[in-house]
Amino acid sequence: MSVEKVASAKPKGSGWRGQLVQLAGIVAAVFIAKGALAEPFYVPSGSMEPTLLIGDALLASKFPYGYGTSSLPIQINLPETGRVFAETPKQGDVVVFRWPGDRSQAWVKRVVGLPGDRIQIRQGQLFVNDRPCELKPDGVGQAEDDNGGSEPAYRYIETLPNGVSHLIFKMRDNGPLDNTPEVTVPAGHLFVLGDNRDNSADSRVPLRSGGVGLLPIDNLVGRADAVLGSWDLGMRSQPVWTWLSGFRVARFFTAVK
Repeated sequence: MSVEKVASAKPKGSGWRGQLVQLAGIVAAVFIAKGALAEPFYVPSGSMEPTLLIGDALLASKFPYGYGTSSLPIQINLPETGRVFAETPKQGDVVVFRWPGDRSQAWVKRVVGLPGDRIQIRQGQLFVNDRPCELKPDGVGQAEDDNGGSEPAYRYIETLPNGVSHLIFKMRDNGPLDNTPEVTVPAGHLFVLGDNRDNSADSRVPLRSGGVGLLPIDNLVGRADAVLGSWDLGMRSQPVWTWLSGFRVARFFTAVK
């Protein structure tokens, strides 16, 4: 009986207030998870082909490299104070980061040079600390562009000094970025490349020219670990009823290597 009296004594508005508190708690939990654990991103360009395709939906894990202002799920202007639980990426990691030219933009590239490494491209081949990275021919693939077109590209398996191997595309010889001066990566920075070596504005291209330049580690968002889903953007020019066929089901829930 006392229970009934207590229940009847609740304010009339307590029901909706309780639901509002629960909803706020759910939103906060999602926000915290997105900020602390992982965040989805979309791939709009072909600079990381053949590893990542235009239309891939990525999941970037945030905990491997620690947390900084770049890890926040929304970009607000806060002073850069370094990272907590900071860890340096490994050679071969595919990373999502805030582009130094506009931190509202998230880019994705592969780490090839760590602080102190000497990096150079000679005739299209990557050299790390004056050591050539092995390139093994692996047939011919198709490099897609933003409009759904494609062109043939030579595919290679590149092996970094730490033994990590991954696929790259080379569409032509003697491209404008195939020969670069040697650069020593300074402390707190990374040298990153796109796997589509002839179609990537990466650390070979200065920031003032629209590239990445030497990437500050503080700009890291996280490590690209998985492709959650993928849709061929070339289907946009096809009738709507055919769009379902654009889903690349074989890429759903696959690891990024």
